[in-house]
Amino acid sequence: MKKINILDLFSGTGGFSHGFTSFSERFKVVGAVELDKDAAITTRLNHKDCLVINKDIRETKPSLFNEYLKNEVVDVIIGGPPCQGFSSIRPFRSSEEEDPRNTLFEQFALYVNYFTPKVFVMENVVGLVSHNNGLTLEIIEDVFHNLGYDCEWKILNAANYGVPQKRERFIMIGAKKGTKIHFPFPTHSFDGKTIGIKNKNKMVIVRENLPLALNAMEAIGDLPALASGKSATYYASEPLNAYQRERRVGSDGTLTLHKATNHPPKMLEIIKHAGDNISFIPKHLITSGFSNCYSRISANEPAPTITVKFVNPASSKCIHPYQDRALTPREGARIQSFDDNYLFHGSRVQVIKQIGNAVPPLLGKAIAKSVFEILN
Repeated sequence: MKKINILDLFSGTGGFSHGFTSFSERFKVVGAVELDKDAAITTRLNHKDCLVINKDIRETKPSLFNEYLKNEVVDVIIGGPPCQGFSSIRPFRSSEEEDPRNTLFEQFALYVNYFTPKVFVMENVVGLVSHNNGLTLEIIEDVFHNLGYDCEWKILNAANYGVPQKRERFIMIGAKKGTKIHFPFPTHSFDGKTIGIKNKNKMVIVRENLPLALNAMEAIGDLPALASGKSATYYASEPLNAYQRERRVGSDGTLTLHKATNHPPKMLEIIKHAGDNISFIPKHLITSGFSNCYSRISANEPAPTITVKFVNPASSKCIHPYQDRALTPREGARIQSFDDNYLFHGSRVQVIKQIGNAVPPLLGKAIAKSVFEILN
């Protein structure tokens, strides 16, 4: 069985590529580049045969992977260049391996140019579409066209692909010129409020007669109830649905990362009043905050986008639907569609950051299906 080799740039936890390997055993992650030390170790723990380079990609030559690859080709490159790098983006200037002037996107393009994969997938924030009045995206498309690729992009909502979260992402798929490109069909319907973009043709249209998107409690309802500051290391019940059952596959029965933030008394008083938005909080308890701060996740809808602040009610909508506390890291990982046996390395703060920044593995799995079909 011939393997399909993947290079994962800006890999973070390796969640995006985990979605690919979950879809098919033919996908193999052979290399990854990640700047954050703890996230790089997380990638290495979950992709044991992968060469993970823990360095700034601008200091990492593509040729470093050649000896490890032993003349094998890179079939697919995936990754999400951090959006901060788009401010100074310019037309691609050269294929020089080492150019400190390159932005992070240009490094992604450099790897595509060096390895000439059959397909690449670039993931990013929805705001990329309107950045610099659309000029940034035009330059990106021109760069890949000049490198010999046709590319298409869409805004995908993770809730449409089995993830219990309203997380919208920009996804660009590129393939060698003349290759037909398509995006994954939704598996779940969700018509609630989203960010979206003006050009609805670039939004994936939800087909009729699909199961409803999973809600937050369908993701975390089997996890033990906790008070502020408390933790649990064993499941309190059997899985209550297929999603929970799938997340527990491969688990040895031990529950990890299910520890609640130890909220101070004033925050606990605020949390007791929490509702759908900040207006539920008595004015004398808070002085400022965005509309979604100090608010509860709805039990009957997909959760809002999990951020790197999902254990801090002052910074995001992250209070448990019924319990008086913020989400635990395990609940955040469940909402991001990580399996319970997925390994995370680092301090609690680092793990929370990794979970919040990750591409949901189930969204990656849906994209992997399209890539597999494009390759075949």
